[in-house]
Amino acid sequence: MAKATKKQALGRGLSALLKETDNAATDKNADAIVGSIIELELSAIEVNPFQPRTYFDEEALTELANSIKELGVIQPITVRKIAGNNFQLVSGERRFRASKLIGNKTVPAYVRLANDQEMLEMALVENIQRKNLDPIEVSLSYQRLIDEIKLTQEELSIRVGKKRSTVTNYLRLLKLDPIIQTGMRDGFISMGHGRALINISDLSEQIQIYQQILKDKLSVRQTEELVKNLKNPKPSSNKTKNSKTPNFVNDGVAVISEFFGHKINVSVNEKGKGKISIPFHSEEDFNRIKKLLE
Repeated sequence: MAKATKKQALGRGLSALLKETDNAATDKNADAIVGSIIELELSAIEVNPFQPRTYFDEEALTELANSIKELGVIQPITVRKIAGNNFQLVSGERRFRASKLIGNKTVPAYVRLANDQEMLEMALVENIQRKNLDPIEVSLSYQRLIDEIKLTQEELSIRVGKKRSTVTNYLRLLKLDPIIQTGMRDGFISMGHGRALINISDLSEQIQIYQQILKDKLSVRQTEELVKNLKNPKPSSNKTKNSKTPNFVNDGVAVISEFFGHKINVSVNEKGKGKISIPFHSEEDFNRIKKLLE
């Protein structure tokens, strides 16, 4: 276990979640600077090869760069010592990139010890703790911790400070069609919408409902109700459709459904008389159907 002074220097963030180790030093000169905050040449720092985040918002990066230009780097980045006089980022890549963006030559950095597995784990956990991660980024980070660090869901929940049910809910999002995952990453739908869609096992049906959510601007609650109705149709309606609905009705339902943008319900009695039911999911949806009828 690392010395107490080094652990205190790291602060309460990742040090509370990750284990320290003294076996990661790559040269005999590492002990002289490990546990210290020093000014490092940006050219001597390599980016973290285990960084799970691949996209950095350019506008936000520019804002950070302007802030650093005015006030400097308030919170040092964290690096590990590697061979020679080189270092590798552990955390703080946005500060590192922003500093380079404005032409800075150096950056304040805290030097610590970490092996490759710890590098991956720290990068993943740091990302998970961010407030601005989208649900799919969190889900992918959780899955990587399970796959590459060999954690169980229970161990993972303890490591990241979340309830196991929360971890499970995030991991289940990865069962969604990739198109829907992208929609969630881009902010078109929320995690609540995604959790409702998970209950639809057929990916093509997931896409159909996803498109309806976007088209009709359905709320999470409306989406949950829609999924519930699809999974548990009324027994009488189902029986009528399977055993009594004439072919001419079955052939026409798809056309009418496509026209209204909804799955249309049709019921037919023994005498051949029936009715067509057109569902709507919001006031806006109702007005849209009204205009179609007009």
